[in-house]
Amino acid sequence: MTTLNSPVLRTAAVARAAGYSAQQVRNLERAGVLPPAERTGSGYRAYGEIHLRSALAYRALAAGVGPVEAKRIVRAVHERPVSEALAMLDAAHARLDRERAELREAEAAAKAISAEPIADVRPSDSMSVSELATALAIRPSTLRHWDAEGLVVPDRVTPRETRRYSPAQVRDARLVHQLRGAGYGVTALRTLMPQLRRGKRAEDLTAALASRAANITSRSRALLDGTAELAAVLSRIRDERQDSDYPCPVTVSWRS
Repeated sequence: MTTLNSPVLRTAAVARAAGYSAQQVRNLERAGVLPPAERTGSGYRAYGEIHLRSALAYRALAAGVGPVEAKRIVRAVHERPVSEALAMLDAAHARLDRERAELREAEAAAKAISAEPIADVRPSDSMSVSELATALAIRPSTLRHWDAEGLVVPDRVTPRETRRYSPAQVRDARLVHQLRGAGYGVTALRTLMPQLRRGKRAEDLTAALASRAANITSRSRALLDGTAELAAVLSRIRDERQDSDYPCPVTVSWRS
């Protein structure tokens, strides 16, 4: 049975171990995510541990930072000085840290906003597009986009159907602003905002923010798993290059 430590792995073995198809493995090699494989006398690809570890690293990183950034990081490990690849990983961890901080801020702000009572509403309490945009420190075009997407729909008053935001609509806009800052997309908010308006504000906000926290945790774990696989790749590269910062592309040989 072929194992992780086997000196030679066929394409199908790497595919099975990494959870990919054989064609996907070949595509990853062409994309530079895997270093070039040697060929057997009959022309078959001969992969090794470094290829499997690279495929596993890419799979985990793709779940953590997305496939485009994952390819950049793994290619950098094979083609660039190690300091550049580590800098990319540092940046990925920093982005997740910022997302966690933004989520905490959104949780606190959304809790306070959702608990605000709306009473004694008067026409003078409403706000125009420019007034609300200034209050939220966003562009008026952002409010118009939210209107078009059905997230925060203001009243229309004549003449010329001018937008005016009631206190309840202002509160909705503040919630959307906080949730967008915490990473929620427009599609997710289209589902969430009607639920909040139907009176389930506290419960739905708690569930939505908890879902976002779980997503960040999942991506953080994937980034950790990918980093562990990259550490194994770097260890093998270091052994082959005998160089402290690996300044040149790796040449893989399994016949030594």
